[in-house]
Order: sequence, then C-alpha cells, then structure tokens
Amino acid sequence: MELNQSDFTRLDTRYRANFFNTLAGFKSANLIGTYDENDKENLAVFNSVIHLGANPALMGFILRPTTVERHTYENIKKTGFYTINHIHEAIIEKAHHTSAKYPSQISEFEASGLHAQVVDDFKAPFVKESIIKVGLEFRNEYFIKENDTRLIVGEVVHISIPKEFITAEGSIDLPKAQTVAISGLDSYLKTKLIKKLSYARPKPNNN
Repeated sequence: MELNQSDFTRLDTRYRANFFNTLAGFKSANLIGTYDENDKENLAVFNSVIHLGANPALMGFILRPTTVERHTYENIKKTGFYTINHIHEAIIEKAHHTSAKYPSQISEFEASGLHAQVVDDFKAPFVKESIIKVGLEFRNEYFIKENDTRLIVGEVVHISIPKEFITAEGSIDLPKAQTVAISGLDSYLKTKLIKKLSYARPKPNNN
C-alpha cells in the first residue's frame, strides 16, 4: 500500500487517528501524577514521555491541545511539580482506566484502584504500585503551532527504583522491571532484549 496526503483526508477520523498513532512505532507507557492547588490527586496515562538529557536530567512529554480541560497541565502550572511512573504488566488495566475523562474533583487514583504514595515533602503523588518512579520539577513549555500541542519539559529531582534493576554500567533493565510499551492509544506490549551492541565507530577504510 502506498499513501499520500490526498489519501489521508479520505480516511475515517478514528481510523486515521489509530493509523498515525501507531506509525511512529512503540512508545513509552507512563502515569503522570499531580496535585491541584487543594492537594486533590490527579493521575493520567501518557504515551509521549521522552528523554531530553542527562546533565541536567531532563524529561519531556507532549500535551494535547488545551481546547478542553487538561487537569495534568493545569496542576503542573499551578504547583510546578509532577511525577512520571512506569506502567508494568501487573497494573495495565488500572493504569489504562486513568485515560477516562473524570471531572477534576474525582481522583483517578481512587477510580482506577491505584494508590497515591507520598514521598517526603514532594509536591506531587507517586503511584505506589509502580516499580520505577520519577519526580520532576517543571522547567519550561514549548508551544507547537502546527497542531496546538505543547512540549512540557521537567527536571528530574527524585528517583525511586529498586537497585536490582540497575546494571553495572548504569542502564536500567526495563524488561526485568516488566516496564511495558504502548502501541497507539490502547495496546500494551512486553519488552524483550534482542541484542546489546557496542558503541558504533566508523569502519576502517579498506581501500
């Protein structure tokens, strides 16, 4: 099958959304936790979390247009803090339920059956059931005018992870931690290491 832009416009709306949501490949599966100004918990599943740098340690995620209520965004802007929690195999169904559109006064933690975890005095809730948990402080946002989305940038200020999932070289063993990936909006997948390769260098000139 070959498609061009004229074909895109003829696709059914839901079909088109599913197609382009899977076109970029597998994505990370995370839950983002926040408090509102009254310390009411909010939790939502995101498939757009990305690594932005190690020094300083930055992570980003894409926020959809704010033409409707975006509780995660509103809370981050008010408090300046949020958490990113890996989804693993045992909590897929509960994690996915946080994508339901609840009003702001309803806690997705309670609605999904997950539990909020308070760590010291950090100003956002972690997911107790998650194995790998990251606390971030909001640093910046970048508006993407082409589709009215935003790149939200945060600095990592707290990490909770069992030591046995960190390799001798510092990498996190995601398959061992049972961290899952997302395809599209609703398909969750296991991860499996195929092969670990050495740092690539230019091949010597054989001419």
